[in-house]
Amino acid sequence: MALTLFDQTLPHGITLSCRADGPPDAPRRAILLHGFPEAAFVWDEVMAALAPQLRCVAPNLRGYERSSAPADMAAYRAKHLVADLDALIDAVVGPGQAIDLLVAHDWGGGVAWNYAALRPQRVRRLVIINSPHPGALLRELRDSPAQQAASRYMADLVQPDAAARLAADDFAGLFAKLGLASADWLTPALRAQYRAVWQHGLDGALNYYRASPLRPPADAQDTALRQLVLPPSVVNVAVPTTVLWGLADHALRPGLLDGLADWVPGVKIHRHASASHWIVHEQPAWVIDRLREVLAQA
Repeated sequence: MALTLFDQTLPHGITLSCRADGPPDAPRRAILLHGFPEAAFVWDEVMAALAPQLRCVAPNLRGYERSSAPADMAAYRAKHLVADLDALIDAVVGPGQAIDLLVAHDWGGGVAWNYAALRPQRVRRLVIINSPHPGALLRELRDSPAQQAASRYMADLVQPDAAARLAADDFAGLFAKLGLASADWLTPALRAQYRAVWQHGLDGALNYYRASPLRPPADAQDTALRQLVLPPSVVNVAVPTTVLWGLADHALRPGLLDGLADWVPGVKIHRHASASHWIVHEQPAWVIDRLREVLAQA
């Protein structure tokens, strides 16, 4: 099958620009969610590999590429992102029906963790790739000096002038902050794809960080995390879940995997010793093989 592009306008007025592969009439369906500061194109190779088995749809999340990008930071809170995914699943498989597979990386995983907890009847299998479970992230940001240090970058991303600074000098600041300046996998063509997405603006993507309460304490007097309570409805996940994790992720430390089964009973964790946060780019064959294993279990 060939890659197709389309815009999906949702009933609540948000439009998501999407990429899709696989037979439109395939009996099984998958949705793949990207992270920061990526876009739906990061899934192209994965979708092409899986397309013979199922219909794959990768949306650009709100705030990214040509998708709707509300200016209000509050529009990027979890309830709105869950509503987007709920409506997209309606469009992909029909109102109230379930998709066979939800795959998500980084901030896409933040949306997927919440969605699987709140709408377990709509997802048959969940695969999370280097994206912390909210309960584990809250614990590590409270108690782990290593994760607190690794997450300090968030303080910079929430500043009002962050978009302008990161876009300066042809996005040199953003490439540097992501540690991508010398990445072997970042070919000129792929670098151009990233630039093309970022040229639509960065504030929508940065609003995910601004809207989230999960960030390291600013100082010893900052007690917001100590007071934050995540209810069971947003942390307990009953959907069969597989987690893929690159252990060389400098922003998300391996401690985030500890105790995951307390919130996600039966979770299966596959660790890759040398892959970083950008595991989908670095190890596409390994990721695709793990996804095929999950589909074989369905």
